[in-house]
Amino acid sequence: MFGLFQNWRRRRRLEHARLPEAEWRATVAYVPALAGLTPVELERLHDLTTLFLAEKALDLAGGLELTPEMGPLIAVQACLPILNLGLDYYQDWRAVILYPEGFLAHHEYTDANGLVHSVHRPLIGEAWERGPVILSWADIVDTLDQPGLNVVIHEMAHKLDMLTGAVNGLPPLHRGMTAQHWSRAFTAAYDHLGRQVERGRPTALDPYAADSPAEFFAVASEAFFETPAVIADAYPAVYIQMRAFYRQDPLARQASVLPPTAPVPPDPAPASA
Repeated sequence: MFGLFQNWRRRRRLEHARLPEAEWRATVAYVPALAGLTPVELERLHDLTTLFLAEKALDLAGGLELTPEMGPLIAVQACLPILNLGLDYYQDWRAVILYPEGFLAHHEYTDANGLVHSVHRPLIGEAWERGPVILSWADIVDTLDQPGLNVVIHEMAHKLDMLTGAVNGLPPLHRGMTAQHWSRAFTAAYDHLGRQVERGRPTALDPYAADSPAEFFAVASEAFFETPAVIADAYPAVYIQMRAFYRQDPLARQASVLPPTAPVPPDPAPASA
């Protein structure tokens, strides 16, 4: 019954509050990662963006003043990862907090000796479990023309990761996927990246991905949507798993508008029972 009511409410929102076409086209033009989406996919993304704006509060902090493009630009990037998953993947949180630029986050942790430490860290984005997503507007804008960097997608990947409880780089997998195959692909890539960072060698992904399995998944998600050829070439097994999870193939999508720069990995073997 709740699902039917939710769907009815969403249909009503789409009928009465759909993002105007001119505003939608301007928003899409800002985001290079949307290139290659089919008309059907763009229509679905338009719906999701409208619903995201209706269901999530945009709270401004640090003296930031609202401009017309802020909400749509955040929403369209937030909805790209769930294009074929649905908005219910974001149902356990309600707000985006937007700062003018990077902010200081307060964290407490207990070390191996049982001592509690209180630290402040500069961040450009943060996702709280069952709480808000916090973003830096300056970094959203500044990375629009920097392929591979996308703070909105990064934090949304953390939100998807949190759906299984522990933030460990393992989101809820679909039928036909296995934690064994996922772990094998991601562990090998994470260990390889860590060795490259330790040796001071160039890395295919942002070195921050070596910080933890959770950060690896979030950074890899940025690359998956922004620079899919990079991750498909460096870590093809990871690309295959992400393609299955997100139910999208950005590499094939980009190949429809740009000369291909990396082969599309083959479909994985059927999962064992």
